Amino acid sequence: MSQAEHPDRARADHEVTLDDVRQLMGASTPHFALQLRNRIAKLIRGLPDGHPARIEGEREVARLTALGESGEVRGHEAEPGMATLASVTADAAGAGPSAH
Repeated sequence: MSQAEHPDRARADHEVTLDDVRQLMGASTPHFALQLRNRIAKLIRGLPDGHPARIEGEREVARLTALGESGEVRGHEAEPGMATLASVTADAAGAGPSAH
Protein backbone atom coordinates (compact mmCIF):
# COMPACT_ATOMS: atom_id res chain seq x y z
CA MET A 1 0.00 0.00 0.00
CA SER A 2 1.32 3.38 -0.92
CA GLN A 3 1.49 6.20 1.57
CA ALA A 4 0.46 8.61 -1.17
CA GLU A 5 -2.60 10.61 -0.26
CA HIS A 6 -5.84 11.04 -2.17
CA PRO A 7 -5.51 14.25 -4.26
CA ASP A 8 -8.53 15.89 -2.61
CA ARG A 9 -7.12 15.37 0.89
CA ALA A 10 -3.67 16.56 -0.20
CA ARG A 11 -4.90 20.01 -1.30
CA ALA A 12 -3.61 22.83 0.89
CA ASP A 13 -7.12 24.27 1.24
CA HIS A 14 -8.75 20.94 2.18
CA GLU A 15 -10.49 21.02 5.57
CA VAL A 16 -9.89 17.67 7.28
CA THR A 17 -13.07 15.98 8.51
CA LEU A 18 -13.98 12.96 10.61
CA ASP A 19 -14.97 11.26 7.37
CA ASP A 20 -11.40 11.67 6.04
CA VAL A 21 -10.02 9.88 9.10
CA ARG A 22 -12.69 7.18 8.98
CA GLN A 23 -12.04 6.47 5.30
CA LEU A 24 -8.44 5.63 6.15
CA MET A 25 -9.44 3.61 9.22
CA GLY A 26 -11.69 1.33 7.19
CA ALA A 27 -8.80 -0.52 5.57
CA SER A 28 -6.84 -1.29 8.74
CA THR A 29 -5.29 -4.74 9.01
CA PRO A 30 -2.08 -5.73 10.81
CA HIS A 31 -0.24 -5.84 7.49
CA PHE A 32 -1.01 -2.20 6.64
CA ALA A 33 -1.49 -0.78 10.14
CA LEU A 34 1.73 1.22 10.36
CA GLN A 35 1.32 2.70 6.89
CA LEU A 36 -2.25 3.76 7.70
CA ARG A 37 -1.06 5.14 11.04
CA ASN A 38 1.44 7.35 9.22
CA ARG A 39 -1.18 8.59 6.76
CA ILE A 40 -3.61 9.48 9.55
CA ALA A 41 -0.89 11.19 11.61
CA LYS A 42 0.06 13.29 8.59
CA LEU A 43 -3.58 14.10 7.87
CA ILE A 44 -4.32 15.41 11.39
CA ARG A 45 -0.91 17.02 12.05
CA GLY A 46 -2.04 20.63 11.57
CA LEU A 47 -5.40 20.36 13.31
CA PRO A 48 -5.93 22.17 16.61
CA ASP A 49 -6.31 20.25 19.88
CA GLY A 50 -9.97 19.38 20.41
CA HIS A 51 -10.79 19.16 16.69
CA PRO A 52 -13.06 16.10 16.24
CA ALA A 53 -10.94 14.68 13.40
CA ARG A 54 -7.77 15.11 15.48
CA ILE A 55 -9.31 13.36 18.50
CA GLU A 56 -10.53 10.44 16.36
CA GLY A 57 -7.23 10.35 14.48
CA GLU A 58 -5.12 10.23 17.65
CA ARG A 59 -7.22 7.34 18.96
CA GLU A 60 -6.78 5.52 15.68
CA VAL A 61 -3.01 6.21 15.58
CA ALA A 62 -2.70 4.53 19.00
CA ARG A 63 -4.83 1.55 17.91
CA LEU A 64 -2.94 1.11 14.65
CA THR A 65 0.41 1.31 16.43
CA ALA A 66 -0.63 -1.51 18.76
CA LEU A 67 -2.10 -3.51 15.87
CA GLY A 68 1.05 -3.12 13.78
CA GLU A 69 3.35 -4.14 16.62
CA SER A 70 1.39 -7.07 18.05
CA GLY A 71 -0.78 -8.26 15.18
CA GLU A 72 -4.40 -9.27 15.45
CA VAL A 73 -5.56 -11.73 18.08
CA ARG A 74 -8.74 -13.65 17.45
CA GLY A 75 -10.56 -16.12 19.64
CA HIS A 76 -9.12 -17.17 22.98
CA GLU A 77 -6.71 -19.63 24.51
CA ALA A 78 -7.72 -23.30 24.57
CA GLU A 79 -9.81 -24.23 27.58
CA PRO A 80 -8.71 -27.04 29.92
CA GLY A 81 -9.99 -30.43 28.78
CA MET A 82 -10.56 -29.41 25.16
CA ALA A 83 -8.61 -31.25 22.47
CA THR A 84 -7.10 -29.34 19.59
CA LEU A 85 -8.54 -29.79 16.11
CA ALA A 86 -6.85 -32.14 13.66
CA SER A 87 -4.51 -30.58 11.12
CA VAL A 88 -5.93 -29.73 7.72
CA THR A 89 -2.50 -29.84 6.04
CA ALA A 90 -1.54 -32.62 3.64
CA ASP A 91 -0.29 -35.81 5.26
CA ALA A 92 3.32 -36.99 4.87
CA ALA A 93 2.47 -39.17 1.84
CA GLY A 94 0.94 -36.19 0.03
CA ALA A 95 -2.43 -37.90 -0.25
CA GLY A 96 -4.37 -34.86 0.87
CA PRO A 97 -5.91 -33.67 4.12
CA SER A 98 -5.60 -35.84 7.18
CA ALA A 99 -8.62 -38.02 7.91
CA HIS A 100 -8.18 -37.78 11.71
